[in-house]
Amino acid sequence: MPTISMFYGILVSMYVLDTDRHHSPHIHVRYNEHKAVLRIPDGDVLDGALPGKQMKLVQAWVAIHQDELMADWQLASEGQAPFKIDPLR
Repeated sequence: MPTISMFYGILVSMYVLDTDRHHSPHIHVRYNEHKAVLRIPDGDVLDGALPGKQMKLVQAWVAIHQDELMADWQLASEGQAPFKIDPLR
């Protein structure tokens, strides 16, 4: 599971060829013991939960990087490694 970005203790990953469980484009997010799966490009939660502050940070990051995330999803769906995306600053 390649990590595509890290910021404020939040790890954002994208599984290669992960379309069996979640059929829409999505990212996996970890913060301490919390895990969530968010749909791209809108940032809606598909599974799990994060603390409120971290969820808002991730959703803002998703909104800023929608195009890059969709390009990475295309790569991942073709079995290629996604590119790193700039962290939230």
